[in-house]
Amino acid sequence: MNKILISSCFLGNNVRYDGDHNLLTDDIIQRWQQEKRLVVICPELAGGLAIPRAPAEIQHQTMESSGDIKINVITDTGDDVTKAFELGANKTLKLCKLHHIRYALLKESSPSCGSSTIYDGSFKHQKISGQGITTRLLLSLIHISEPTRLRRI
Repeated sequence: MNKILISSCFLGNNVRYDGDHNLLTDDIIQRWQQEKRLVVICPELAGGLAIPRAPAEIQHQTMESSGDIKINVITDTGDDVTKAFELGANKTLKLCKLHHIRYALLKESSPSCGSSTIYDGSFKHQKISGQGITTRLLLSLIHISEPTRLRRI
């Protein structure tokens, strides 16, 4: 049975930057929990960030001479938390490899987990197309399904 990576906040865990959660109450999530298919992580906590923590957004995306894109994650207080986000992304990748995970249900618009939108870095609640640090890493190295909504399987 395939394991599924899921953002911890979706299970009601108070791991968001503001100490809140994004609980999903769909029957399929409950079934997957009962079947022990879910592998739970908050990449930001895995990277060593605290609860609560300052809001953070991806602010700079620059091309390095190697052709790689350099991404900076900055808090609304000006602290650079890029290293913590990268550490959390790498720990998430290791977890995916350990459990042979091919599917993920991650929090959209998060600087870690966003798959199609992220906030623009201005802290004005403006979204742009883009991917969070963890999603970008996972998609570059393994196949992850990107469901836009839950459906019965």
